[in-house]
Amino acid sequence: MKPGIHPEYKEITITCACGETFKTRSTRKEDLHVEICSACHPFFTGKQKLIDTAGRVDRFNRRYSKKAPEEAAAAK
Repeated sequence: MKPGIHPEYKEITITCACGETFKTRSTRKEDLHVEICSACHPFFTGKQKLIDTAGRVDRFNRRYSKKAPEEAAAAK
């Protein structure tokens, strides 16, 4: 490595809005404040909910699901 051309790499503290804090290293000079982290993000905590807007998933399943043989004969 060439001397004098690389930025200083310091230890900083990252603080989330939920109160979680952890230390990491960065070229940033001051501490970092974030709105969401892996401790409170719904994807990582397993609290994520899929929203079915106006029954679209059910309507898709009804339209494209395989029909039973007696239903197919009745439909013709």
